[in-house]
Amino acid sequence: MTTRKTSMTSPALPGRRKLMQGAATLAGVSAIGLPSISLAQNKPIRVGMPTILSGRVATLGISSSNAVRLEVEKFNAAGGLGGRPIEMIIRDSRGQPQEAARVARELVNSEDCEILLDGEASSGAFAVHEVARDLGVLCIHTNSETSSLTADPKQRIPNAFRCVRQGVHDSIVGGAYAAGLAKEKGLTRWMTASPDYAYGRDTTAEFFEYARHFHKDIEVVGEVWPKLFQPDYSEVITRLLQGKPQAIYSCLWGGDLSSFIEQANIYALFKDREFFAVNMADYTVLTTVKNLPEGIHSGNRYLRSFPDSEANRAWADAYQKSYKDLPTNWSWQNAAAVNFLAQGMKQTNSADGAKIADALRGMTIDSPFGTNGKLTLRAEDQTLVDYAVGWGVVDTKEPYMANPFVGNWDDITQLENEWKKSRGWA
Repeated sequence: MTTRKTSMTSPALPGRRKLMQGAATLAGVSAIGLPSISLAQNKPIRVGMPTILSGRVATLGISSSNAVRLEVEKFNAAGGLGGRPIEMIIRDSRGQPQEAARVARELVNSEDCEILLDGEASSGAFAVHEVARDLGVLCIHTNSETSSLTADPKQRIPNAFRCVRQGVHDSIVGGAYAAGLAKEKGLTRWMTASPDYAYGRDTTAEFFEYARHFHKDIEVVGEVWPKLFQPDYSEVITRLLQGKPQAIYSCLWGGDLSSFIEQANIYALFKDREFFAVNMADYTVLTTVKNLPEGIHSGNRYLRSFPDSEANRAWADAYQKSYKDLPTNWSWQNAAAVNFLAQGMKQTNSADGAKIADALRGMTIDSPFGTNGKLTLRAEDQTLVDYAVGWGVVDTKEPYMANPFVGNWDDITQLENEWKKSRGWA
């Protein structure tokens, strides 16, 4: 498969011959005493982005890169960094970790990218993280939700940040929500069906850690681990039916979740049992599933109605107007990453990665995606906090999740700190 490459520059640069002619002219002007002008002042700031643009989860990369372009266009239209625009160099990793690492390295070494926006899922993000560790380039992860990427001190490097919701945060809120329903409905027998890689394994364990924290009678009677991008879920569904759970938890996502639900409907898997799918409340799934079962529980992911603010609705409308499509969870995370990057450049008046990293550490920005209209890159672990987190029952029409259970960040932070201590990470 041919590697896709897209590039966006604004404003357009003159051709090589014109640049040389301009240099000669400027040199002459300087010789007669007028101030010389540096040709480098309008040189684009090249930002590389490895992401998934092909295959069943291509929507991850498409909705991520769309959001990046939307915010970069705003930055460039406002004059960029002292006249220097951002130029995005976006490459397809095809969802393969080894390709993500190769592309990331090539973006820096061959394409002269000064910064990386890592638009990979967790399967590729850890590979890109090691490239950033090796090359020392500023890297902002924009899609990986595996908690250990930033929670584990062994993973941390001063030049890498995570502008993404995090599995443990969703799990604390989701665990509290699920425990409340479990007590109310007597849901003690649970099974899981989550993807067999770091995000699936870690997030599932975290969810049940907190579900049992809030309701000790919850018991996991079986686990099923489908492969990432698996086409057929017949065996998975059969094992879930045989286990006779009262409730099922899954952190399948994107096209995998859509396919699972469509196939599970055939077997009546959702009849007389509760289904908790943290990644369900995202337009990429809600608008794809033909027959959405009633009563499915989900984390909020991205909805224009949550947070319920004019700023969030306006951003969603602007995205839809530009791309004739609805934004996703990946969209808002990537938009926020560009906003942080732009603020870091303005604050330091520089495109130097080390200087921007120092500015990003602990930075707070105004954002439509924050619980209270703000987002912060927490200094201690360089990860995103204060974003809107909620759970509820999803529907097939706006607002898609009525009356969500909203997470409180004081509670999230307290339980997260205890979780880190229990693993020797704090």
